[in-house]
Amino acid sequence: MAESMMSKAATMEIPINSNGDSRNLAEDDSLEQAAKIQWSLREKVGSPAALRDLQQVMVSGPNLNETSIVSGGYGGTTEGIIPTSSIKGPAIHLNTDFPGNRRIPNEGQGSNMHHTSSNSSMTAEEATRGVAVEKFDIVKKWGLNTYKCTKQMISERFGRGSRTVDLELEAQIEVLRETKRKYEIVLNLARALTNHFYSMVQTQHALGDTFADLSQKSPELRDEFGYNAETQKLLCKNGETLLGAINFFVSSINTLVNKTMEDTLMTIKMYENARLEFDAYRADLEELNLGPRDAVTMARIEAAQQQYQIHKDKYERLRNDVTIKLKFLEENKVKVMHKQLLLFHNAISAYFAGNQQQLEQTLKQFNIKLKPPGADKPSWLEEQ
Repeated sequence: MAESMMSKAATMEIPINSNGDSRNLAEDDSLEQAAKIQWSLREKVGSPAALRDLQQVMVSGPNLNETSIVSGGYGGTTEGIIPTSSIKGPAIHLNTDFPGNRRIPNEGQGSNMHHTSSNSSMTAEEATRGVAVEKFDIVKKWGLNTYKCTKQMISERFGRGSRTVDLELEAQIEVLRETKRKYEIVLNLARALTNHFYSMVQTQHALGDTFADLSQKSPELRDEFGYNAETQKLLCKNGETLLGAINFFVSSINTLVNKTMEDTLMTIKMYENARLEFDAYRADLEELNLGPRDAVTMARIEAAQQQYQIHKDKYERLRNDVTIKLKFLEENKVKVMHKQLLLFHNAISAYFAGNQQQLEQTLKQFNIKLKPPGADKPSWLEEQ
């Protein structure tokens, strides 16, 4: 009886297919390997090596989802194949919270990063909004000021509005503008004289060189050509000296007209703009004072009074600046023109009188240094 049971058990351990041949034992090996894994997990619960063993087996071993279980009876003619994926059992949860492991609270860090980025974006948005509001206020003030000034200017043009006038200052400004126009005419004529005289000096220089060359090639007229060559060279030398004096005269007049007078006229232009703004806000305040005196109007009157006082102070300050600049300009103009007119007269008189010594003395008197011939030309190194 015992022998029969032992043989029967041994026979059941070997799966037989329908043809009576033995099957591949790979499937049984995989089942046995899975059983060993369960046993090792039960004995090594809480050990860090369990997780590493399981990961190694799962990587190197067969896929249990694809493993089949073969069942067959003793002497049976059929076999049953049951996929393991259809078997449902309790899930195995691995606890990885071993004492040697450290858990990093990423959730809190992500929350902090999210709050930081949101705060920075809100700060940037508020800064952008503040800049936009500031620019809008600037444009609004500029538009309102331009409207008031344009309205005042049109009213003055058609004789409907009043304007603030300083008769004495206006007369001085008109004299300055007329003086500047006349000095510009003198400057243009002096430049034309310089250009023509420079051309004459160059012609004399070329003529002197030609006479000198002919005196060498014409023995019978050597003396005559020689005299004329020396005369032209002397005239050329005196002409260059006179050109130095005229250029100094032109440079000084140009500085007086286009820098000193122009600077004063720029201040006068700022003064006139301030006067226009002052009259515009004065007319606005007068118009508000003629209206009703309710709470809203009183607030507007107070704001208009502040703007009126601001532009009044600006107008008076620029008026004082113009008065001072006109005074200093007149003194400077007299001093500069006295020196330059004396230089021009002495230089022209000495040149056409043929007095070379007096001409050179005039340049020394006014500290005028002549450039040597060819000083304006670039050197051979600069030409390379």
